[in-house]
Amino acid sequence: MSDTIRLEKKVLSRNDMLAAELRELFREKGVAVMNMVSSPGSGKTSLLEKTLGSLSETLSIGVIEGDIQTENDALRIAATGVPVHQIQTGGACHLEAEMIRRALDHFSLEDLDLLIIENVGNLVCPSAFDLGEGIRVSVISVTEGDDKPLKYPSMFHSADVMVVNKMDLLPYTDFSVEKAVAGARSLNPGIRILETSCRTGEGLDSWSEFVKEFTRKQVSGV
Repeated sequence: MSDTIRLEKKVLSRNDMLAAELRELFREKGVAVMNMVSSPGSGKTSLLEKTLGSLSETLSIGVIEGDIQTENDALRIAATGVPVHQIQTGGACHLEAEMIRRALDHFSLEDLDLLIIENVGNLVCPSAFDLGEGIRVSVISVTEGDDKPLKYPSMFHSADVMVVNKMDLLPYTDFSVEKAVAGARSLNPGIRILETSCRTGEGLDSWSEFVKEFTRKQVSGV
């Protein structure tokens, strides 16, 4: 076994241990945690803004933003009035459980129903790092290739939900929703599929209801 493989296994093993501790902490505090992943430009932050606009009056929500360098997304979330903390990874292409543990110092978990983690825009590295979340949501858009699930199998194999976003642009692309869904389900037959457009509002009610129901089940321990 090479030194590189040994180091990767050690890093992932420590991350998994921390993630398990975080998951138990979230369970004790009654906080639902969602990890949102995507490639850059999928509209993930816009979907998050719409989610907060729809649910922040009925749920107590906090957001952790992951970005390689800027605070742009955190500033957008802060404008909604929802508590947010920015993690700048300084070049790393993913968030790790230790980063989440440190970020929790900026929240009062007792006061939260839902913590949403917007991961760094990348469909490779984040798939290997458990953050202690209760659910992992992978967002793709119709302006990307419909073969994304098959090109990034680890991400879609580990995701609980795939959101197909920017549906308003579908008539102007060659994207096949059927092909993307078939690809995702060939890797993960149980993955839930939702279609949304932040511009027209298509599918946002169903998405918000899904998030609300997920939170209710996690908070109540059902």
